[in-house]
Amino acid sequence: MIADGWHTGPLLGFDTETTGVTGAEDRIVTAAVVDGADVSTWLIDPGVEIPAEATRIHGITTQHARDHGVAPHLALPEIARILVKAAEERIPVVAYRAGFDLTLLAYELERHGLEPVPWNRLYVIDPFVLDKKCDKWRKGKRTLSAVCEQYGVALSHAHSAVADATAAVALARAIGARYPKIAQMSLGELHVSQMGWHADDAASLEAYLRRQGRDETVDRRWPLQL
Repeated sequence: MIADGWHTGPLLGFDTETTGVTGAEDRIVTAAVVDGADVSTWLIDPGVEIPAEATRIHGITTQHARDHGVAPHLALPEIARILVKAAEERIPVVAYRAGFDLTLLAYELERHGLEPVPWNRLYVIDPFVLDKKCDKWRKGKRTLSAVCEQYGVALSHAHSAVADATAAVALARAIGARYPKIAQMSLGELHVSQMGWHADDAASLEAYLRRQGRDETVDRRWPLQL
């Protein structure tokens, strides 16, 4: 194992559970930031109905969010402040499929007229992107649960923001330990490389879909899709 790679240093896990899967339109219902043993969580009343399909995934109903959740304009600045601090302290944020969670957060902050996170100063590590780069031709699913199983990372209570954020950090560390060339990269180099790796993978997927007769566009932007 590389003793001094980024995978052995501080990592901040981030995850959300939401009303849906469209970054520009859906809302955050729960969020978690995991910083070692320090865990921060939020249950948010999104102000809209939570679809039954979303409730089946994360277990939060509209009524439960209304009764127990806080308003977005109270929770979102707290989340943003933690990410701002991470940017200032050069601590990378780990999120599985970061393009969704971070894009949704950016839209939520804008929707409520709140200060944005300085995204251009934030280092992001996405185990999904890293796994696709390091083990490109492996068959099977690339869900968080499936990839955790590949790397021997425990994941219980999947689709809980805390569990998923915790697992994402453990997964990032496991990938760094398995692939020394990845672990030896500086945070800046790793961040920029992931942008290129995601773009290449998106282009490859788009080409495959076109060959299947599906006229679909796959977003090449990472980690924000704005």
